[in-house]
Parts: sequence; C-alpha cells; structure tokens
Amino acid sequence: MVAIGYTMMCEQTPARQLVEDVAEAERAGFDYAVISDHYFPWIEEMGHSPYAWSVLGAAAQATERLPLMTYVTCPIMRYHPAVVAQKAATMGELTRGRFTLGLGAGENLNEHVIGEGWPPVDTRHEMFREAVEIIRELFEGNYTTYHGEYFDVDSAKLFDLPDDPVPIAIAASGGRSGEIAAEYGDALVATDPDADLVGLFAAAGGRGKPVYGQLPVSYGQDAEAARERAHRLWRWSVPGWKVMAELPAPVNFDAATRTVRPEDVAETVPCGPDLEAVVEAVRRYTEAGFTHVALVQIGHEHQREFLDWSAKELLPALRGL
Repeated sequence: MVAIGYTMMCEQTPARQLVEDVAEAERAGFDYAVISDHYFPWIEEMGHSPYAWSVLGAAAQATERLPLMTYVTCPIMRYHPAVVAQKAATMGELTRGRFTLGLGAGENLNEHVIGEGWPPVDTRHEMFREAVEIIRELFEGNYTTYHGEYFDVDSAKLFDLPDDPVPIAIAASGGRSGEIAAEYGDALVATDPDADLVGLFAAAGGRGKPVYGQLPVSYGQDAEAARERAHRLWRWSVPGWKVMAELPAPVNFDAATRTVRPEDVAETVPCGPDLEAVVEAVRRYTEAGFTHVALVQIGHEHQREFLDWSAKELLPALRGL
C-alpha cells in the first residue's frame, strides 16, 4: 500500500503556519511529511521562503508519530556537507528516529546566493557524490578527514547521533543521477511517475528500496478558482527540470512562464473537488513503482480545507492503492 505524505511547502507558506499545518496533517492521518529547502520562492507570487531546518526543529516538537523528511536539501554549495550531516543527525535525535535526509544536486535559484557561480551539471554530480560520501562517513560517528576535488573536511566528528543512522534519500532525474542514487541512497526521490527511472534505480542496486514522489494538488470546491490558483502559483513547474535547475531568480521563472496557460498547468495538477482525479494521479505513481507519494496543496490559505477533505475523503480513498 502506498504511503501518502503531506508537503510543507516553504516557498508559499509562513514559518509558523508550516508548523501548525504539519501538526494538523498528523491528526488528519497522513503517513509522513516532507519539507522543501529553498532560499527563494520559485516566483514572487508564492511570497515566502523560511529556513527549512528551523521549521523542522519546531515540527519535531509539534508532532509525535509523523516521519519527517527534507525534499530535498542540496549539500554542495549553500551548505557544506559536514554541516548538513550535523543538522540531519540532530533531527534524527529530536525526532527519535523519525527523520530521513533527502538530498539532491540543487538549483541555481537557491545556490547562487553565496556568489560562487553555478557549475555545469556534470560537475554538480561529482560535487554531490563527494558530499554524500562525507555525510555517510560522518554518520558512522568517527573522526573524519576528507580531501576531495571539491570538498575538504578537517577532523570532523558528530557527537550527537541517533541510535540508528539517518536514512538518506537521493533525488534523481535519470542517467548519472539515478546511478548515484542507487549507489549511495537508501531511497530514491523523483519528481515524475517515471517507470524507466525506477527501473534504472532498481537495476543499479536500488531494488527493494523506497521510491518517493510528489504530486501537486489545487483542491477547492470552486474548480475554476482552484484552476486559476494553480496557474498563478504553479506555472513555474511547466518548463521541466532541465530549465528549473538552471534559472537564477524568481523573475527568470516568471519570464520563462509568461506564455503558460491554465490548461497547461491543469494537465499535471488536479484542480477542484474531483476526488477521482487525485486518486488516478496517485495511481500513476504506484503503477510506475513508487512506494511513497507526498501531496502538495497549492496556496497557503487553503491548507486547512485541504486537510479536512483529506481526513474525510481523500486519504480513505487512497488507502486501497
């Protein structure tokens, strides 16, 4: 049976509301929760981007059973991997083992802020491989010294580790990144219901490991209003990952999506009160081999109505998948 998650979308929601919403998601019956880790929103209209790790600390105290996960953190520029390892280990302790570290090679949107430029994709993959090696070694609890092509670590040690190592889920879009996910990850993260990617991950060593996906939803009783909201706040996603990873600022995402129509967004985002549309969208993930699907309700003002609907109708309907 697929596990259904709730997404704390930092790019659209104030920090305190994120904590309140995830506590309500636990009461509604969601199986786990993920949080985005951004410096910027994708477009200005989204309006927010609090620091994910502060929110996670609060969420650990506001929930009791809900597993939490970054979806995803980039450990190659804005954060040094040794610091990511310390943050993740602390979350493992605070949650008593309810935390999974989701990692990915990042987006220019968030990483350019440190002023080091944005490397080409092949370089980012090599940086990412080194970063994951450092994090895994530090999770073993020993003093770590590392001299790589991109990162150095000088006699680092984590003094607060959870009883069990924090699982690492790795985001991939195919090819090289899928192989890295299979080699170093305890789980795969993917943005689309791509059966070929799941198969590549399995064949490269990831068979039997969890596979995480994410589905945006624009729930509301007024289908046309929900469709308008999805277009206004989610049009940035239409160009796809190869574009999304490269653009540097919200203004660039706005310019790149000026010609995106509401119907273009609605092709991949269920809009309105149609229960079966969400069930069918989740089914596409399960048929592609995904074990976990996190839902994203678009619009921070509409979280409570979505959570109420989820508790009463949506989650019971998804339990049979």
